[in-house]
Amino acid sequence: MNTGFFAQPNPPYRRANYSFAYQWIEEVGSLAALLAHVEALRAGDPAHRYLCTLDDIQQGSYTSGHASQDDRLYLASPLDMDWDDPAQEAAWDLQALQHRARQLREAQGPQRWAEVCGSLALSGSDIDALLAANRSPDVLLDDVVYIQRLPLASDDPLIAGQPNGYFSADWDSFQNHAIHQRLAQQHGYQLYAMGAAWMALARPQPPDGAQAQALVEDLRALYASGDEALLVHPGWQALPAVLQTQRILVMGYTDDMADRWE
Repeated sequence: MNTGFFAQPNPPYRRANYSFAYQWIEEVGSLAALLAHVEALRAGDPAHRYLCTLDDIQQGSYTSGHASQDDRLYLASPLDMDWDDPAQEAAWDLQALQHRARQLREAQGPQRWAEVCGSLALSGSDIDALLAANRSPDVLLDDVVYIQRLPLASDDPLIAGQPNGYFSADWDSFQNHAIHQRLAQQHGYQLYAMGAAWMALARPQPPDGAQAQALVEDLRALYASGDEALLVHPGWQALPAVLQTQRILVMGYTDDMADRWE
């Protein structure tokens, strides 16, 4: 992996809408290698939390910027804000991050799990894409990955650092947060990468057979509730064996998962 820091003079990449971008990585190689790198950062810096980009980094910046303007997440800047003052901008970024975390944690959301289940319009090809993505998750890596170093408390929703789910047919940030809560509480998975269409979570160890089957039942309810054809899709029978081989789970959150996978 080739790495560098955004704090260095003249970094080769722009932060864009990743306000807390800390490090960039080229040639990551695998999502497992990225996870190991993030876990090493966490172990050496328990005062911060770390969140990576996934899939299309530019599209992820675009949609995250718009998702941050959700009325439930947006905090207007002071009228006398001096955007040419780095100290003022950094203080404002922190205030906006804390506001988003508080809103996700305490406001009208997060939506309950049951309200999210079945709310994404999918077809059988999207379930095929979900299975394929978990068989070959490294395909979701962009040429460059950003890692954000977030000053968030351990109980704050990590997605506050990179809200996403902008288009009306996608799961929004509150729905994605509800999903992250469910997977953490019931299955031990924690978010570590958020993209424009996909997200990656990981647990300390690969699930055993019973754990993988329980997880797939939740995923089946999440993606297929209310659609008999999707509920009996053969991908649900194949997915538990795939998940038992790895710590990582990747999930699409848009209504065009198959197109985004291709």
